[in-house]
Amino acid sequence: MEKNLSKLNKIEELLCRGVEEIIDRPHLESKLKSGKQLRVKLGIDPTSPNIHLGRSIPLLKLRDFQELGHKIVFIIGDFTGIIGDSSDKNSERPMLSEDIVNQNLKTYIRQAAKIIDIDSAEIYHNSEWLGKLGYLEIGRQAGSFSLNEFISRENIDRRLKEGKRVSLRELLYPLMQGYDSVKVRADVEIGGTDQRFNLLAGRDLQKLYGQESQDVLTNPLIEGLDGRKMSSSFGNSVNLFDIPDDMFGKIMSIRDELIIKYFVLLTRVDMRIVEKYEADLSAGANPRDVKMKLAHEIVLMYHDRNAADSALLNWERTFSEKKVPENMPEIKAEKGAILIDVLVKHGLIKSKSQARRLFEDGAIKNLDDDTKFIDLQIKVMRPLVLKIGKKIFVKVNI
Repeated sequence: MEKNLSKLNKIEELLCRGVEEIIDRPHLESKLKSGKQLRVKLGIDPTSPNIHLGRSIPLLKLRDFQELGHKIVFIIGDFTGIIGDSSDKNSERPMLSEDIVNQNLKTYIRQAAKIIDIDSAEIYHNSEWLGKLGYLEIGRQAGSFSLNEFISRENIDRRLKEGKRVSLRELLYPLMQGYDSVKVRADVEIGGTDQRFNLLAGRDLQKLYGQESQDVLTNPLIEGLDGRKMSSSFGNSVNLFDIPDDMFGKIMSIRDELIIKYFVLLTRVDMRIVEKYEADLSAGANPRDVKMKLAHEIVLMYHDRNAADSALLNWERTFSEKKVPENMPEIKAEKGAILIDVLVKHGLIKSKSQARRLFEDGAIKNLDDDTKFIDLQIKVMRPLVLKIGKKIFVKVNI
Protein backbone atom coordinates (compact mmCIF):
# COMPACT_ATOMS: atom_id res chain seq x y z
CA MET A 1 0.00 0.00 0.00
CA GLU A 2 2.77 2.43 1.01
CA LYS A 3 4.73 1.58 -2.16
CA ASN A 4 1.68 2.28 -4.33
CA LEU A 5 1.07 5.59 -2.55
CA SER A 6 4.68 6.58 -3.12
CA LYS A 7 4.35 5.82 -6.83
CA LEU A 8 1.15 7.87 -7.04
CA ASN A 9 2.92 10.78 -5.36
CA LYS A 10 5.77 10.53 -7.85
CA ILE A 11 3.32 10.47 -10.74
CA GLU A 12 1.53 13.56 -9.38
CA GLU A 13 4.82 15.46 -9.04
CA LEU A 14 5.89 14.34 -12.52
CA LEU A 15 2.66 15.78 -13.94
CA CYS A 16 2.91 19.05 -12.00
CA ARG A 17 6.47 20.13 -11.30
CA GLY A 18 7.94 22.10 -14.16
CA VAL A 19 4.86 21.50 -16.31
CA GLU A 20 2.93 24.17 -18.18
CA GLU A 21 0.42 22.05 -20.12
CA ILE A 22 -0.39 18.39 -20.79
CA ILE A 23 -2.30 17.17 -23.86
CA ASP A 24 -4.10 15.14 -22.84
CA ARG A 25 -3.61 14.77 -19.11
CA PRO A 26 -6.34 12.20 -18.26
CA HIS A 27 -5.02 9.90 -20.99
CA LEU A 28 -1.39 10.25 -19.87
CA GLU A 29 -2.25 9.88 -16.18
CA SER A 30 -4.22 6.71 -16.93
CA LYS A 31 -1.29 5.21 -18.84
CA LEU A 32 1.16 6.11 -16.05
CA LYS A 33 -1.03 4.41 -13.45
CA SER A 34 -1.53 1.34 -15.66
CA GLY A 35 2.09 0.30 -15.24
CA LYS A 36 2.72 0.26 -19.00
CA GLN A 37 6.25 1.29 -19.98
CA LEU A 38 5.98 4.45 -22.08
CA ARG A 39 8.36 5.74 -24.74
CA VAL A 40 9.12 9.34 -23.80
CA LYS A 41 10.80 11.52 -26.42
CA LEU A 42 12.86 14.71 -26.27
CA GLY A 43 14.75 16.24 -29.17
CA ILE A 44 17.43 18.94 -28.94
CA ASP A 45 18.97 20.67 -31.95
CA PRO A 46 22.73 21.26 -31.63
CA THR A 47 22.62 24.91 -32.68
CA SER A 48 25.25 25.68 -30.02
CA PRO A 49 28.07 23.58 -28.51
CA ASN A 50 26.53 23.95 -25.05
CA ILE A 51 23.42 22.56 -23.39
CA HIS A 52 22.31 25.20 -20.88
CA LEU A 53 20.07 25.10 -17.82
CA GLY A 54 17.03 26.06 -19.89
CA ARG A 55 17.44 22.73 -21.68
CA SER A 56 17.83 20.96 -18.35
CA ILE A 57 14.11 21.48 -17.61
CA PRO A 58 12.90 18.88 -20.16
CA LEU A 59 15.97 16.71 -19.48
CA LEU A 60 15.07 16.59 -15.79
CA LYS A 61 11.53 15.67 -16.77
CA LEU A 62 12.95 12.85 -18.90
CA ARG A 63 14.81 11.65 -15.81
CA ASP A 64 11.58 11.77 -13.79
CA PHE A 65 9.98 9.43 -16.34
CA GLN A 66 13.08 7.28 -16.37
CA GLU A 67 13.03 6.86 -12.59
CA LEU A 68 9.44 5.60 -12.87
CA GLY A 69 10.64 2.85 -15.22
CA HIS A 70 9.81 4.37 -18.61
CA LYS A 71 11.98 4.23 -21.74
CA ILE A 72 13.38 7.61 -22.67
CA VAL A 73 14.27 8.48 -26.24
CA PHE A 74 16.79 11.29 -26.74
CA ILE A 75 17.04 12.66 -30.27
CA ILE A 76 19.96 14.85 -31.32
CA GLY A 77 18.55 16.97 -34.12
CA ASP A 78 21.55 17.00 -36.43
CA PHE A 79 19.21 17.34 -39.45
CA THR A 80 16.64 19.70 -37.92
CA GLY A 81 19.52 21.77 -36.53
CA ILE A 82 20.65 22.47 -40.09
CA ILE A 83 17.15 23.46 -41.24
CA GLY A 84 16.45 25.65 -38.21
CA ASP A 85 13.41 26.07 -35.97
CA SER A 86 11.86 29.54 -35.84
CA SER A 87 9.39 28.74 -33.06
CA ASP A 88 10.95 31.23 -30.64
CA LYS A 89 12.47 33.64 -33.14
CA ASN A 90 11.40 37.09 -34.26
CA SER A 91 13.11 36.68 -37.62
CA GLU A 92 14.02 33.93 -40.05
CA ARG A 93 16.59 31.55 -38.62
CA PRO A 94 19.47 30.95 -41.05
CA MET A 95 20.42 27.44 -42.08
CA LEU A 96 23.56 26.10 -40.41
CA SER A 97 26.23 24.11 -42.21
CA GLU A 98 26.63 20.40 -41.54
CA ASP A 99 30.17 21.07 -40.31
CA ILE A 100 28.97 23.54 -37.65
CA VAL A 101 26.18 21.24 -36.47
CA ASN A 102 28.52 18.23 -36.32
CA GLN A 103 31.04 20.28 -34.37
CA ASN A 104 28.36 21.48 -31.94
CA LEU A 105 26.99 18.02 -31.16
CA LYS A 106 30.31 16.38 -30.25
CA THR A 107 29.71 16.49 -26.51
CA TYR A 108 25.88 16.49 -26.43
CA ILE A 109 25.62 12.93 -25.18
CA ARG A 110 28.15 13.59 -22.40
CA GLN A 111 26.29 16.76 -21.43
CA ALA A 112 22.91 15.02 -21.38
CA ALA A 113 24.50 12.23 -19.31
CA LYS A 114 24.88 14.70 -16.45
CA ILE A 115 21.10 14.44 -16.03
CA ILE A 116 19.75 11.24 -17.62
CA ASP A 117 20.97 7.65 -17.53
CA ILE A 118 22.40 7.42 -21.02
CA ASP A 119 23.10 3.69 -20.80
CA SER A 120 19.40 2.81 -20.51
CA ALA A 121 18.20 5.47 -22.98
CA GLU A 122 17.69 5.22 -26.72
CA ILE A 123 19.82 7.78 -28.57
CA TYR A 124 19.21 8.82 -32.19
CA HIS A 125 20.39 11.41 -34.70
CA ASN A 126 17.39 12.38 -36.83
CA SER A 127 19.47 12.62 -40.01
CA GLU A 128 19.12 8.81 -40.00
CA TRP A 129 15.59 9.14 -41.39
CA LEU A 130 15.02 12.78 -42.34
CA GLY A 131 17.95 12.77 -44.74
CA LYS A 132 16.31 9.98 -46.74
CA LEU A 133 12.86 11.51 -47.28
CA GLY A 134 11.82 12.48 -50.80
CA TYR A 135 9.29 14.98 -52.14
CA LEU A 136 6.55 12.35 -52.42
CA GLU A 137 6.65 11.49 -48.72
CA ILE A 138 7.12 15.12 -47.64
CA GLY A 139 4.11 16.06 -49.76
CA ARG A 140 2.06 13.35 -48.08
CA GLN A 141 3.02 14.68 -44.65
CA ALA A 142 2.37 18.30 -45.63
CA GLY A 143 -1.22 17.38 -46.50
CA SER A 144 -1.89 16.97 -42.76
CA PHE A 145 -1.55 20.74 -42.18
CA SER A 146 -2.99 23.92 -43.61
CA LEU A 147 -1.09 27.12 -44.29
CA ASN A 148 -3.51 28.95 -42.00
CA GLU A 149 -2.55 26.71 -39.07
CA PHE A 150 1.09 27.64 -39.54
CA ILE A 151 0.72 31.37 -40.04
CA SER A 152 -1.67 31.71 -37.09
CA ARG A 153 1.19 30.88 -34.70
CA GLU A 154 1.90 33.94 -32.58
CA ASN A 155 5.46 34.67 -33.67
CA ILE A 156 4.79 33.92 -37.36
CA ASP A 157 1.65 36.08 -37.34
CA ARG A 158 3.59 38.92 -35.73
CA ARG A 159 6.42 38.70 -38.27
CA LEU A 160 3.99 38.74 -41.17
CA LYS A 161 2.20 41.79 -39.77
CA GLU A 162 5.57 43.52 -39.37
CA GLY A 163 6.40 42.75 -42.99
CA LYS A 164 9.23 40.38 -42.09
CA ARG A 165 10.14 37.47 -44.32
CA VAL A 166 8.84 33.99 -43.49
CA SER A 167 10.48 31.32 -45.63
CA LEU A 168 8.79 28.18 -46.96
CA ARG A 169 11.61 26.24 -45.29
CA GLU A 170 10.22 27.25 -41.89
CA LEU A 171 6.94 25.53 -42.73
CA LEU A 172 8.77 22.22 -43.02
CA TYR A 173 10.28 22.19 -39.53
CA PRO A 174 7.13 21.02 -37.67
CA LEU A 175 6.81 18.17 -40.19
CA MET A 176 10.34 17.04 -39.44
CA GLN A 177 9.92 17.16 -35.66
CA GLY A 178 6.58 15.40 -36.00
CA TYR A 179 8.08 12.68 -38.18
CA ASP A 180 10.68 12.06 -35.45
CA SER A 181 7.78 10.98 -33.23
CA VAL A 182 6.58 8.58 -35.91
CA LYS A 183 10.02 6.99 -36.34
CA VAL A 184 10.57 6.38 -32.62
CA ARG A 185 6.89 5.55 -31.93
CA ALA A 186 6.71 8.08 -29.08
CA ASP A 187 3.99 7.78 -26.44
CA VAL A 188 4.92 11.13 -24.89
CA GLU A 189 6.91 14.10 -26.17
CA ILE A 190 8.40 16.81 -23.95
CA GLY A 191 9.27 20.36 -25.02
CA GLY A 192 9.11 24.02 -24.10
CA THR A 193 5.97 26.11 -24.45
CA ASP A 194 7.48 27.66 -27.58
CA GLN A 195 7.45 24.18 -29.15
CA ARG A 196 3.71 23.61 -28.78
CA PHE A 197 2.89 23.67 -32.50
CA ASN A 198 5.75 21.29 -33.33
CA LEU A 199 4.74 18.91 -30.54
CA LEU A 200 1.15 18.82 -31.79
CA ALA A 201 2.45 18.12 -35.30
CA GLY A 202 3.74 14.82 -33.97
CA ARG A 203 0.22 13.85 -32.91
CA ASP A 204 -1.15 14.59 -36.39
CA LEU A 205 1.59 12.73 -38.23
CA GLN A 206 1.27 9.70 -35.99
CA LYS A 207 -2.40 9.53 -36.98
CA LEU A 208 -1.35 9.71 -40.65
CA TYR A 209 0.94 6.73 -40.16
CA GLY A 210 -1.62 4.70 -38.22
CA GLN A 211 -0.10 5.19 -34.78
CA GLU A 212 -1.75 6.30 -31.54
CA SER A 213 -1.17 10.02 -30.99
CA GLN A 214 1.47 10.89 -28.43
CA ASP A 215 0.62 12.83 -25.32
CA VAL A 216 2.38 16.20 -25.07
CA LEU A 217 3.94 17.74 -21.98
CA THR A 218 5.21 21.32 -22.20
CA ASN A 219 7.53 22.99 -19.72
CA PRO A 220 7.88 26.70 -18.91
CA LEU A 221 10.85 28.64 -20.25
CA ILE A 222 13.41 30.04 -17.83
CA GLU A 223 14.95 33.51 -17.78
CA GLY A 224 18.71 33.86 -18.09
CA LEU A 225 21.21 36.13 -16.40
CA ASP A 226 19.85 39.30 -18.00
CA GLY A 227 16.16 38.55 -17.44
CA ARG A 228 15.49 37.52 -21.04
CA LYS A 229 14.77 33.92 -22.05
CA MET A 230 17.90 31.84 -21.45
CA SER A 231 19.54 31.36 -24.82
CA SER A 232 23.04 30.66 -26.08
CA SER A 233 22.51 33.32 -28.74
CA PHE A 234 21.85 35.94 -26.04
CA GLY A 235 24.98 34.98 -24.08
CA ASN A 236 22.92 34.89 -20.88
CA SER A 237 23.08 31.18 -20.15
CA VAL A 238 24.41 28.90 -17.44
CA ASN A 239 25.86 25.87 -19.22
CA LEU A 240 26.06 22.30 -17.95
CA PHE A 241 29.81 22.24 -18.70
CA ASP A 242 30.58 25.54 -16.93
CA ILE A 243 33.34 25.18 -14.35
CA PRO A 244 32.07 25.22 -10.73
CA ASP A 245 33.19 28.76 -9.82
CA ASP A 246 31.67 30.23 -12.98
CA MET A 247 28.44 28.29 -12.51
CA PHE A 248 28.15 29.42 -8.89
CA GLY A 249 28.88 33.05 -9.74
CA LYS A 250 26.35 33.08 -12.58
CA ILE A 251 23.60 31.74 -10.33
CA MET A 252 24.43 34.38 -7.72
CA SER A 253 23.89 37.06 -10.39
CA ILE A 254 20.28 36.14 -11.24
CA ARG A 255 17.44 38.39 -10.15
CA ASP A 256 16.05 37.73 -6.70
CA GLU A 257 12.57 37.07 -8.04
CA LEU A 258 13.90 34.08 -10.02
CA ILE A 259 15.26 32.18 -7.01
CA ILE A 260 12.18 30.05 -6.36
CA LYS A 261 11.52 29.51 -10.08
CA TYR A 262 15.08 28.20 -10.46
CA PHE A 263 14.60 25.86 -7.49
CA VAL A 264 11.33 24.49 -8.91
CA LEU A 265 12.37 24.09 -12.54
CA LEU A 266 16.13 23.49 -12.41
CA THR A 267 16.54 21.30 -9.32
CA ARG A 268 14.82 18.40 -7.65
CA VAL A 269 15.08 19.80 -4.14
CA ASP A 270 12.04 18.58 -2.20
CA MET A 271 9.13 20.96 -2.83
CA ARG A 272 8.46 21.22 0.90
CA ILE A 273 11.93 22.71 1.31
CA VAL A 274 11.40 25.02 -1.67
CA GLU A 275 8.13 26.22 -0.15
CA LYS A 276 9.97 26.95 3.09
CA TYR A 277 12.53 29.03 1.20
CA GLU A 278 9.69 30.90 -0.46
CA ALA A 279 8.07 31.59 2.92
CA ASP A 280 11.42 32.74 4.34
CA LEU A 281 11.88 35.20 1.48
CA SER A 282 8.36 36.54 1.94
CA ALA A 283 9.10 37.03 5.63
CA GLY A 284 12.15 39.18 4.84
CA ALA A 285 15.04 36.70 4.65
CA ASN A 286 18.07 37.97 2.74
CA PRO A 287 17.75 36.62 -0.84
CA ARG A 288 21.53 36.24 -0.98
CA ASP A 289 21.43 33.48 1.64
CA VAL A 290 18.76 31.49 -0.23
CA LYS A 291 20.48 32.12 -3.55
CA MET A 292 23.69 30.67 -2.13
CA LYS A 293 21.80 27.46 -1.34
CA LEU A 294 20.50 27.44 -4.91
CA ALA A 295 23.94 27.99 -6.42
CA HIS A 296 25.44 25.27 -4.23
CA GLU A 297 22.69 22.83 -5.24
CA ILE A 298 23.11 23.46 -8.96
CA VAL A 299 26.90 23.09 -8.84
CA LEU A 300 26.40 19.89 -6.85
CA MET A 301 24.08 18.54 -9.56
CA TYR A 302 26.61 19.00 -12.36
CA HIS A 303 29.89 18.46 -10.52
CA ASP A 304 30.26 16.98 -7.03
CA ARG A 305 30.07 18.00 -3.38
CA ASN A 306 33.72 19.00 -3.12
CA ALA A 307 33.36 21.25 -6.16
CA ALA A 308 30.13 22.77 -4.80
CA ASP A 309 31.63 23.39 -1.35
CA SER A 310 34.76 24.90 -2.90
CA ALA A 311 32.75 27.18 -5.20
CA LEU A 312 30.73 28.39 -2.21
CA LEU A 313 33.89 29.16 -0.18
CA ASN A 314 35.55 30.88 -3.14
CA TRP A 315 32.51 33.06 -3.74
CA GLU A 316 32.24 34.00 -0.05
CA ARG A 317 35.95 34.80 0.08
CA THR A 318 35.76 36.97 -3.02
CA PHE A 319 32.61 38.70 -1.84
CA SER A 320 33.94 39.38 1.66
CA GLU A 321 37.08 40.98 0.21
CA LYS A 322 35.14 43.51 -1.86
CA LYS A 323 35.99 47.00 -0.64
CA VAL A 324 32.89 48.80 0.57
CA PRO A 325 33.16 52.10 2.47
CA GLU A 326 32.40 51.73 6.18
CA ASN A 327 30.67 55.10 6.52
CA MET A 328 28.55 55.22 3.39
CA PRO A 329 25.48 57.50 3.34
CA GLU A 330 22.08 56.09 4.29
CA ILE A 331 18.70 57.01 2.88
CA LYS A 332 15.16 56.07 3.83
CA ALA A 333 12.56 54.57 1.51
CA GLU A 334 9.02 53.36 1.97
CA LYS A 335 8.59 49.63 1.46
CA GLY A 336 7.30 49.03 -2.05
CA ALA A 337 8.61 52.33 -3.44
CA ILE A 338 10.10 52.26 -6.95
CA LEU A 339 13.88 52.26 -6.53
CA ILE A 340 14.51 54.63 -9.42
CA ASP A 341 12.18 57.23 -7.81
CA VAL A 342 13.94 56.89 -4.44
CA LEU A 343 17.40 57.46 -5.93
CA VAL A 344 16.25 60.52 -7.90
CA LYS A 345 14.37 61.94 -4.89
CA HIS A 346 17.49 61.77 -2.70
CA GLY A 347 19.73 63.31 -5.37
CA LEU A 348 21.89 60.23 -5.88
CA ILE A 349 20.91 60.34 -9.55
CA LYS A 350 20.19 63.63 -11.30
CA SER A 351 17.14 62.62 -13.32
CA LYS A 352 14.98 59.74 -14.37
CA SER A 353 16.54 59.77 -17.83
CA GLN A 354 19.99 59.36 -16.28
CA ALA A 355 18.60 56.65 -14.01
CA ARG A 356 17.21 54.77 -17.00
CA ARG A 357 20.61 54.84 -18.68
CA LEU A 358 22.30 53.55 -15.52
CA PHE A 359 19.75 50.76 -15.10
CA GLU A 360 19.95 49.75 -18.76
CA ASP A 361 23.78 49.71 -18.60
CA GLY A 362 23.71 47.54 -15.47
CA ALA A 363 25.54 50.28 -13.56
CA ILE A 364 23.43 49.94 -10.39
CA LYS A 365 24.54 46.94 -8.37
CA ASN A 366 23.02 45.30 -5.32
CA LEU A 367 26.06 44.52 -3.17
CA ASP A 368 24.11 42.12 -0.97
CA ASP A 369 24.37 39.49 -3.69
CA ASP A 370 26.50 41.21 -6.35
CA THR A 371 23.65 41.46 -8.87
CA LYS A 372 22.82 44.25 -11.29
CA PHE A 373 19.45 45.99 -11.30
CA ILE A 374 18.12 46.36 -14.85
CA ASP A 375 14.38 46.42 -14.16
CA LEU A 376 13.19 50.03 -14.10
CA GLN A 377 10.17 49.08 -12.01
CA ILE A 378 12.08 47.24 -9.27
CA LYS A 379 10.60 47.98 -5.84
CA VAL A 380 12.37 48.44 -2.52
CA MET A 381 11.12 45.49 -0.45
CA ARG A 382 14.04 45.18 2.01
CA PRO A 383 17.16 47.12 3.05
CA LEU A 384 19.74 47.38 0.26
CA VAL A 385 23.43 48.23 -0.13
CA LEU A 386 23.94 49.77 -3.57
CA LYS A 387 26.83 50.76 -5.77
CA ILE A 388 25.87 53.36 -8.38
CA GLY A 389 28.40 53.67 -11.18
CA LYS A 390 31.99 53.32 -10.05
CA LYS A 391 32.13 55.54 -6.96
CA ILE A 392 28.75 56.02 -5.25
CA PHE A 393 27.80 53.67 -2.40
CA VAL A 394 24.59 54.00 -0.41
CA LYS A 395 22.50 52.09 2.11
CA VAL A 396 18.76 52.12 1.49
CA ASN A 397 16.77 51.48 4.64
CA ILE A 398 13.02 50.92 4.98
